[in-house]
Amino acid sequence: MGAHESMEHAEHAEHASGSNKRIALLIAVIALFLAFSETLGKGAQTDSISKNVEASNLWAFFQAKSIRRTTVQAVAEHAKLSLGLSGDDAQKAALAKQIDDWNKAAARYRSEPETGEGSEQLATRAKKAEEARDLSMARYHHYEVASAAFQIGIVLASATIITGMIALAWVAGALALTGLAFTAIGLFAPHAVHLM
Repeated sequence: MGAHESMEHAEHAEHASGSNKRIALLIAVIALFLAFSETLGKGAQTDSISKNVEASNLWAFFQAKSIRRTTVQAVAEHAKLSLGLSGDDAQKAALAKQIDDWNKAAARYRSEPETGEGSEQLATRAKKAEEARDLSMARYHHYEVASAAFQIGIVLASATIITGMIALAWVAGALALTGLAFTAIGLFAPHAVHLM
């Protein structure tokens, strides 16, 4: 091997080494973005599950209040029918007072703004929890797409080092940009793009 060939070989090795360093840096940056999207995705998934449990609990409480209200109303209506049958004025007054108490309880079961535990307030709270759950799920889906784009980008960038095909690095970069776009959509406008 002549001196000229040695110089060309050294220049080629130096060029390949520099190129590999750039590809390694690309892989590191994409891996960083992947870590962010995975972390955001897990947070959104956990929040979605939490809000789903909250909504389910609120709807169960709503149903319990509705059942209580219906039961109390039925008893009050039945007692009204019995009111005319009792002969004693003291019994009639006591029964009328009890009917009034049952009607107040039924009204409280329907709406109790002080505690937020009337069926109307519970339904409103449950719907808000469902909206928060849906928002978190939309975010989660976008982060998952971003993570997939980042993972494929890492694989393609790694393949660039092995094959020497620079086009794979460009595709990896494009996938990284796609992943960043989906991460941004998940953060700022999760309902802008409907995936699922």
